[in-house]
Amino acid sequence: MSSSTTPLDPRVAAILDSPGYRIAETDTDFLGSDAARPARLLIEFQRAESTLQDAHIESTVVVFGSARVPDPASAAHRWGRYYDEARAFAEALHEVCTRDGCHNFVIVTGGGPGIMEAANRGARERGDPTVGLNIDLPREQLPNPWISTNLALRFRYFALRKMHFMQRARALVVFPGGYGTFDELFEALTLVQTGKIPRIPIVLVGREFWRRVVDWDFLVAEGFIDAAERDLCTFVESGVEAAAVILRHYGLSSPSKTVPRLP
Repeated sequence: MSSSTTPLDPRVAAILDSPGYRIAETDTDFLGSDAARPARLLIEFQRAESTLQDAHIESTVVVFGSARVPDPASAAHRWGRYYDEARAFAEALHEVCTRDGCHNFVIVTGGGPGIMEAANRGARERGDPTVGLNIDLPREQLPNPWISTNLALRFRYFALRKMHFMQRARALVVFPGGYGTFDELFEALTLVQTGKIPRIPIVLVGREFWRRVVDWDFLVAEGFIDAAERDLCTFVESGVEAAAVILRHYGLSSPSKTVPRLP
């Protein structure tokens, strides 16, 4: 018997080759289009959320600071000591990080070099999980090597990345930095100020730097913020002090205390 195949009708072949006939999830042209942006936003949020849930990350501490502050062991830098302070800060949270199979006060950074690398490094060197929320930029930013391999998350949209910074945040610790650092700091302050999130410790490391770049008392004197809003920030000099502020806020000065769960 002949095993010849009947050729397709050319019109059917044209249909099978047309973009509209593709299964939607395999249509990369459509998924990359403006029309599919809502779907991309949802997917980007949910993929990261699922990853963090699967890793049993219950709560986090977000660390911001300059990507331009190198490890003092590799290069001299005026602000280089804050690399060591960020590393020490992460190490100081080790005792409260993992309890009963779940992870609390997990260090989360933007995933890049400098202060971000230092904080991820301090956690990883103590054996704790640590998260990096990397983002595509015009100048490619590679993830630093200290992020937990399964917790290096890459984002296209700043908005979704910002949501994940704050989604589980129990505290924000901010080291000297530039525009990106200021952006994240003031966004968090605004969320607390407006009651969009509960009050959390917002700790600024480096009194000289922060009091020089922002005249907080001037803002109060001119009526742009009130004294209580100024006091949303706590100023410290070291990473260990920053950790103590957070642990004291949650009644965890003693490592034997139970980590409070998210509502």
